Amino acid sequence: QVQLVESGGGLVQAGDSLRLSCAASGRTFSSYAMAWFRQAPGKERDFVACISRSGGSTDYAHSVKGRFFISRDNAKNTVYLQMNSLKPEDTAVYYCAADPTVAVGTNSEYEYDYWGQGTQVTVSS
Repeated sequence: QVQLVESGGGLVQAGDSLRLSCAASGRTFSSYAMAWFRQAPGKERDFVACISRSGGSTDYAHSVKGRFFISRDNAKNTVYLQMNSLKPEDTAVYYCAADPTVAVGTNSEYEYDYWGQGTQVTVSS
């Protein structure tokens, strides 16, 4: 069992940056592939980015590639999402997720066993 707690969301203007953090409990954080998803009001939850256990492999949704960057610090049991050049369409609740069964994450939410409670990101125009 692992618990995930997101932080760092807020209200920003278009073009600003934010860094989200996701702190994980437990001693085996380094064995989890991690990911960020987001859900806008009235829409399905969408993949944003994922990172392998070691941090050596990452993948991004096309809509955020080149603007968002996922990273992890296994010593701190934390995964990050650096979001730059934010747009109003990035407004959503952002969730981190953990998959203890694979070394490299995927873009499918169904692969992830553990989820945080989410943090709201609102980008005004």
